[in-house]
Amino acid sequence: MGLPGAIFVTGLSGDGWVALGLLIGTILNWLVLASRLRKYTIKANDSVTIPMFLENRFRDKKKILMSVSSIIIVVFFAVYCASALAAGGQLFQSIFGIDYIIALTIGAIVILTYTFLGGFFAVCTTDFIQGTLMLIALLAVPVCAVCFMHADGLTVTAGLAASGITTETAPGFLNMFAGNNAISIISGLAWGLGYFGMPHIIVRFMAVKDEKEMTKSKTVAIIWVTLSLAAACVIGIIGRAYMDYNYIISDAVGKERIFIEMIKEVFTKEINAPLIAGIFLCGILAAIMSTADSQLLVSASAVAEDLYKGIIKKDANDKKVLVISRITIVIIAVIAYVIALNPNSSIMGLVSNAWAGLGAAFGPLVLMALFWKRTNFQGAVAGLVSGALAVIVWDYIPMIQGTEGLVTLGSATGLYSLAVGFPLSLICIVAVSLLTPPPSEEIVKEFEEVKDVA
Repeated sequence: MGLPGAIFVTGLSGDGWVALGLLIGTILNWLVLASRLRKYTIKANDSVTIPMFLENRFRDKKKILMSVSSIIIVVFFAVYCASALAAGGQLFQSIFGIDYIIALTIGAIVILTYTFLGGFFAVCTTDFIQGTLMLIALLAVPVCAVCFMHADGLTVTAGLAASGITTETAPGFLNMFAGNNAISIISGLAWGLGYFGMPHIIVRFMAVKDEKEMTKSKTVAIIWVTLSLAAACVIGIIGRAYMDYNYIISDAVGKERIFIEMIKEVFTKEINAPLIAGIFLCGILAAIMSTADSQLLVSASAVAEDLYKGIIKKDANDKKVLVISRITIVIIAVIAYVIALNPNSSIMGLVSNAWAGLGAAFGPLVLMALFWKRTNFQGAVAGLVSGALAVIVWDYIPMIQGTEGLVTLGSATGLYSLAVGFPLSLICIVAVSLLTPPPSEEIVKEFEEVKDVA
């Protein structure tokens, strides 16, 4: 919902670079990170979460890395989950015409119930079905919209012109290089760096059964993300030509409902097929649920497995850990619900902040932990803290005088915080690791063994 909405307003010269960055990031994540991470987590005492892997990788007996990384996951996943709840609220509001708060509440209850019903394995299984449904919807809707436009004697170019988009008025709408600058290009491409540090994504690499399945997964993932990102961009462009622009953006977040409105327009008004429309709208709900449940489960494991059982009560039985896990899910869902209460909450904005925080904190450290044997415990802590703090300072703390008062560094410069936090974290890891004692022979030996296997 976020990316098609952004393309709908700005065109390819704005957020088209975000799509390209995400595509590059996905490909590199699978080709560079996936196999190595799976092998290293097995070697590092069969680690099943990212905080656990970092603890085992750097022999952190005081569990500092586990504590810091768990807190970072909970903080930024609360924001990330808020984006999913906001999307659910907008979906139910658009479909049923009810108040946003009521729609948000319904969506939160649905997501929370769904997450409670199944654990990690259930999520992986249903994600396949949800992903298939999403992909069909993403591909079918713009194709049908174009067909109906041509049936009415209207081309996409003519539709864009009717909406006020021409090469003169908006040269960058269809051209990524027109009317752009270095900051917007860097900011868009920087989204791809986030993939290296997304706990709910890279934890799937750790769960792949064997190398044969890993090879198959790489192919499926790269094809899927290529198709889905391309379709999301096409929906934004076709939607601008097909729908009434002023109607769509009549409120602050209307642009992010473009996919929903296109489904309703094409399948309920054009061909009178409400059942198909309902199925495709379920595809959007599937995207929301598959995102939210992954985030809630990873957050729950960070608190229950890593903090509670790993630090507070090491002899806790599985039943107690499950209780703590479910309590955590409820608490994070409530926090996310409060964040999403603002009816003007931007899905893309919430995702952007959370993506930057997680990517800057974990991305550089995961890469260095896997590929640079000189990385030590002190460097790991420095990387986690500096990456997370950089994003918080850049996005949330007003410190620059603007025309309407103090604004954040992100607002003042237009540069995405991940483009700042990621390299800063990387520099801190390298600098602190070189300025402090090298890792033990045991850690280096384990690193070399994993490298030889890889």
